[in-house]
Amino acid sequence: MAANLYTLAGRNVRKTWFLFTVFLIIVIGIGYFLSIYYGHPGILYVAIAFAIFQSVLSYWFSHKIVLRMTGARPATREANRELWNIVENLSITAGLPMPKLYIIEDSVPNAFATGRDKKHAVVAVSTGLLAVLERNELEGVIAHELSHIGNRDMLVSTVVVVLVGFITLLSDMFLRSQIFGGGNRDRGDGRVQGILMIVGLVLMILSPIIATLIQLSISRKREYLADASGALLTRYPEGLASALEKISAHSGKMQKANHATAHLFISNPFGAKMRGLFSTHPPVEKRVELLRKSI
Repeated sequence: MAANLYTLAGRNVRKTWFLFTVFLIIVIGIGYFLSIYYGHPGILYVAIAFAIFQSVLSYWFSHKIVLRMTGARPATREANRELWNIVENLSITAGLPMPKLYIIEDSVPNAFATGRDKKHAVVAVSTGLLAVLERNELEGVIAHELSHIGNRDMLVSTVVVVLVGFITLLSDMFLRSQIFGGGNRDRGDGRVQGILMIVGLVLMILSPIIATLIQLSISRKREYLADASGALLTRYPEGLASALEKISAHSGKMQKANHATAHLFISNPFGAKMRGLFSTHPPVEKRVELLRKSI
């Protein structure tokens, strides 16, 4: 039987956890190498503590940071009655607390969800999205965003960002130390130190690139998963499929697009048509195809 949206959902979950495992192996490998090279594991512990502290702060206040970066304002039931009713009804169906609603003043249609957990979740939509979508299409988009909340994608995203940041931090520390003469110079002969330095340089240059590619891959998998979960929530995949086509037809860049938050949106806020390994989102054509196969 050909794979459809729903069979791919389980596969995407497994692939996501596989990529997490690869991530952790890279982190442990780098840590092990640095502990041997420097002979001072205390440096590694400080770096880990700093990365964890920074990530906890980012995770805890992520929704406030993102809302400020996008310039979103709170929505009200009186001014946004249709949107409010859709979110309220779908939240009940999904068994989720109703998230706080925000509006982004931007003519480019887009939406995102954020928040550290289900009780502190936020859904924001642009004025452009409200202007171009029909009710069933808007329901598809909201169901997609609620699925991100239900699937704990903010937690997943935060863990990934932490791992990427940690790897980049260690890489930067190592490369800077070489400029100023780092390493444990008292260990063994010069040839061993030379080999370690070459291996270290290659590892530290490539690791952040590999980590970023894994981060983007996980982001794409979570988008497919949210599509599947959203379609199951509304029982009408065509609504989301049609919405994605309309959103992708508006190729303009959002006024406050930011690379740090690009992965949160349902579609790339830069309006970029970047494909392949360096894309934050799967191709819209593929997403639409999978949605319509599930009908």
